[in-house]
Amino acid sequence: MNKSMSFSLQDALFIGFCATLLVALKSMLRLKLGLSGHSMFLMTFFYLICYGIVGRLGAITACGVLSGLVAMVLSIGKGGPLILLKFAIPALAMDMSLIVLTGLFTLRWRCITVGLVGCLAWAMKGWVEDLLVGMTMQVALVQLGLSMLKGGVFTVLAASLVPPVLERLKSHDLFGANSNDNGKI
Repeated sequence: MNKSMSFSLQDALFIGFCATLLVALKSMLRLKLGLSGHSMFLMTFFYLICYGIVGRLGAITACGVLSGLVAMVLSIGKGGPLILLKFAIPALAMDMSLIVLTGLFTLRWRCITVGLVGCLAWAMKGWVEDLLVGMTMQVALVQLGLSMLKGGVFTVLAASLVPPVLERLKSHDLFGANSNDNGKI
């Protein structure tokens, strides 16, 4: 494999750490808040932290796919093998949005925008599921809007926490050898 397309060992370990911690916290907390979208808080936070530290495109997708695989192996949540899509689709959307948004806004607004793109992908996955089970288009669109609104609140909260955490990690020199490239979501 081309060296430019692979992650260093330190980056791969951090991606695995973020993915495993995401699934572990999600399974331990099992919050039954009655609100759709509260799972977007942990996903947004760990995906953005992962990219902020690793600093390379593909880090969020790798973290999302790995999270889905860990959740599938440990039988976390309901959905069986399709749980992989629950983690991978928002991660892929967030990574794709970084291609466009890398240098456009301040760090805080980039985090929020990238997080909201992931939330939209998460809500669209639910919309497709609703249509597949036979829900009418109008009701499915209302559900999509509600999911986006509720998930968006948790996404914005999580994305707002990422810049201070990255700054704290950088101030303590916890980024690693290539710290001059990192923290630029």
